[in-house]
Amino acid sequence: MSTLPPLAGRRCQNPVNSLHSTLYFSPDLTKELAGLGIEDRSAAYFAGRAAAMGAVGPGVVAATFYNFKHELIARHLPAVWDIASPEDVLAARLRAADSTLRRLLGEETVASPEMAEAARLALRATEGCTRHARPLYAAHADLPVPEQPHLAYWHAATLLREHRGDGHLTALLDLELDPLEALVSHTATGKGMAPRWVIATRGWERSDWEAAAGRLRARGLLDADGELTEAGVALRAELEDRTDRLDLAPYEHLGEQGVARLTELAKGFTVTAALAGGFPADLVGKG
Repeated sequence: MSTLPPLAGRRCQNPVNSLHSTLYFSPDLTKELAGLGIEDRSAAYFAGRAAAMGAVGPGVVAATFYNFKHELIARHLPAVWDIASPEDVLAARLRAADSTLRRLLGEETVASPEMAEAARLALRATEGCTRHARPLYAAHADLPVPEQPHLAYWHAATLLREHRGDGHLTALLDLELDPLEALVSHTATGKGMAPRWVIATRGWERSDWEAAAGRLRARGLLDADGELTEAGVALRAELEDRTDRLDLAPYEHLGEQGVARLTELAKGFTVTAALAGGFPADLVGKG
């Protein structure tokens, strides 16, 4: 039983995660990793997000990232670690986070008391996270907390993102949604990544997408027009509810007032970042 208002943890995590994710659309990350010799965008993403786990191969990344095609990952890993070490990638990633936040939020916000407050609250929430069965979270939890408040906030956002994400994969497995079925059904909600983005970044072909849609139709989760059926809507709701339950601990630890304040601050930062062009305009949608 939660002591928090309904969906409070999810409503807090969403804007916290959104600001974190601006890094993966940022030209600053591309520039920093290109400076290390990692010029391919897919290689840069895999290296940037996986570096906390060390010089891992494609199997580990396919398991922990879940919805990328293994063959795409294998084109870049483990070869990318011959170009740059995980330690160098992590340092470059932090430099990119610094420049990205300064560009999107502005120097005044980065240095504000509100940013320092958000960092304290987010870090306090991470004290409630757990490592067991959460490989991406656990790897990032072993990294040092940066000293500057905006980078400490970004680090805490990373921990909260990966903690929820690891739990989400457990829920996906339990509800028997494979990597591409998870993407297709999420897109069908209208809140997921547009198919062209999935195909461009995840390594899947249009035929893979259609095959996954066919499997969902066979289960009665998707109709002939690609919309979720009543059963599909219920399954996606159950998926998010299970993810919420698995991710409740950090927000229970922070408490109702802390969660409400962190949500308020995180929303403000994310809106500012969005208005500054932090996200692609066509990222989300069914088309």
